Amino acid sequence: MVFQLGSALLDACVLAVLSDEDTYGYVLTQKIQEIIEVSESSLYPVLRRLQKDNFLTTYDQPFQGRNRRYYSITEGARTKLGEYESEWHRYKQKVDQILLRGEGNE
Repeated sequence: MVFQLGSALLDACVLAVLSDEDTYGYVLTQKIQEIIEVSESSLYPVLRRLQKDNFLTTYDQPFQGRNRRYYSITEGARTKLGEYESEWHRYKQKVDQILLRGEGNE
């Protein structure tokens, strides 16, 4: 992808994926990588930051003799995700006006 993914947009993507269901880091990474190019090494710092900001909680589940750390979003994160979604719609419309010369505006 030629466009860089900023930290706020990456935060929004992580929260959006986790809003559907709790999951562990590997699956989260795979789901995001299906859509956008992002390295696994750049995702874990995002998860730590979101946890530090009280947007994520974690819990461990045993799996084949090891623990998997699952991530879950908080109510504050759901509110933040709503803000991200609103801002994304506004931002996308503005960029569409320029790049698509008004096409795709809803």
